[in-house]
Amino acid sequence: MKKQKGYIFIVIAASLWALDGVVRRSLYSLPPLVIVSLEHIVGSLLLFPFIAKQVFKEQFKKTEWIALVLISLFSGLLGTLWFTTALLMTNYISFSVVFLLQKLQPIFALLAARILLKEKLSKNYLVWAVLALIAAYFVTFPTGRVNLNTGDKTLQAALFALGAAVVWGASTALSRFSLLKHNEKVVTGMRFFITSVISLLAVVIYGLFPAFARVTPFQLGQFAFIAISTGMVAIILYYKGLKTTPVHISTLLELVFPVLAVGIDMFLYKTYLVPVQIIAAVVLLFSLYNVAKKNL
Repeated sequence: MKKQKGYIFIVIAASLWALDGVVRRSLYSLPPLVIVSLEHIVGSLLLFPFIAKQVFKEQFKKTEWIALVLISLFSGLLGTLWFTTALLMTNYISFSVVFLLQKLQPIFALLAARILLKEKLSKNYLVWAVLALIAAYFVTFPTGRVNLNTGDKTLQAALFALGAAVVWGASTALSRFSLLKHNEKVVTGMRFFITSVISLLAVVIYGLFPAFARVTPFQLGQFAFIAISTGMVAIILYYKGLKTTPVHISTLLELVFPVLAVGIDMFLYKTYLVPVQIIAAVVLLFSLYNVAKKNL
């Protein structure tokens, strides 16, 4: 029964993340690093009152502190930054393609789980992983050709989405490691707080602090919406599910994420995949299904 509830929490979280792109894309006037910093600062402020007492009761080992910092750096800062950057480049790459590329995450999640958690990989893992990468290429470049001389930033946008998949995949295993002995709300709060500190330092280093002055009250409302729905709440639900769900199953359940994104892209933005992309997307999702399946 606990496992079934865990599955439901992960599916709900993945559905919320599919909606996240719509709001995040509308913040195009702000630098991606500022967007990431503000969403985590707002999330930290909203979450802290609910976990303040519990945080001080938790005892983290050195290895768990290292895992929390890496989760914050990889998933909180780099993953969110690269994903947001890709979404803000939708003049070159469609909304749905960003999400489909990001869902290469299971390949990297399972590699990290093998290294960190000693979860076994099937013999057919490599075959399906390579097929998924080939399909992802044709989802991005339906003609099979990449022209680097046109000023087209499709490749750059695709690499940002792929980078997000790599660091989020690694963070899935790190997150499960952190959740084995700790409350999901506390882990979420620590992730938001540490990411806030790291991202704010990055904003200062890159001289982007003046951009905070350009944030409008409406945009602050959008950040609050992200924090309490697709950000903080989604992560708490995801961590709650991940606590009782192995990585290879959680990555499978998360495939609802890109499927919904394709529907959103068609409904809101009237962007449709061409036949080659549709075939490649089906192959990609089927390959990821087989990558994530427990017993190949």
